[in-house]
Amino acid sequence: MDDLSPDLSSELVSGLEPELGGSLREPDADRSGLEPELGGTLRQNAVYVYENICIGCKHCAHVARNTFFIEDNYGRSRVISQDGDDEETIQEAIDTCPVDCIAWVSYPELAALEEERKHQVIQHIGMAGDGKLARVKQNRRKKTSDRAALGT
Repeated sequence: MDDLSPDLSSELVSGLEPELGGSLREPDADRSGLEPELGGTLRQNAVYVYENICIGCKHCAHVARNTFFIEDNYGRSRVISQDGDDEETIQEAIDTCPVDCIAWVSYPELAALEEERKHQVIQHIGMAGDGKLARVKQNRRKKTSDRAALGT
């Protein structure tokens, strides 16, 4: 053996290292991704809420309360924990969503969606457009109340 080949007799070498072409590195139809070597309880897919579609009905947060919560700033649902509830409960929450804004996605897709969300502009629930209509109505109410206060 040459000096560059790894010493497989060492206790620090598991045989799973990518440079050794470990047995878990190759696709295998018998593996689900839930094996203990891979974490055991991690799901194949993650759950994601498309907040720009969400109407804040709170159905998902009531059904799977350990997975979803209602975000304070915009009143939209968001995933708080990927392993908060079992898959059946999460699927029930997905099925109860009236606007289908919750989906199972792959973990690489989840990372990309979370990155996109950082730059997403989300409207407040109940405000059309950019909120101009609400500001106009608020200004009219203020003027009316100011006039009433002045007696004009």
